[in-house]
Amino acid sequence: MQNEPIHILLADDDEDDRNFFVDAIKELKINTIVNVVKDGQELINHLNHADNFLPHVVFLDLNMPFKTGIDCLNEIKRIDRLKDIAIAIYSTSSSEKDIEETFVRGANVYIKKPNSFSSLKKVLSQVITLNWQYHTSGLNRDNFLLSI
Repeated sequence: MQNEPIHILLADDDEDDRNFFVDAIKELKINTIVNVVKDGQELINHLNHADNFLPHVVFLDLNMPFKTGIDCLNEIKRIDRLKDIAIAIYSTSSSEKDIEETFVRGANVYIKKPNSFSSLKKVLSQVITLNWQYHTSGLNRDNFLLSI
């Protein structure tokens, strides 16, 4: 089982951020399969498509067209087949309102997009290798915001 790849799905409307993310993942040398979508509707379509692997973790930007990250989070948590997927909010926002709202709605971790490539690699490594079952069992507001 430990040789199986970790399936990651990134939903982000910013092409530069998507490329930055994928490049950082490649440099980590962790066995991953990364899929990217460019908006919230594409995310939901991808998750609902029967031929697609369900990701182990979704990195979810909040400010996207068609469906916001909050809309997607709400929809994912309402669907039995999807509700246990780990959701990492991945946003430029550090607003307390956004952090609180995503925590209450069931996201697993909140990451403010790092400014440097090395910080991005560090945070991605932490999130990807996290034991989600252990982490979510003790989830509280103090360990929700991941800081690097």
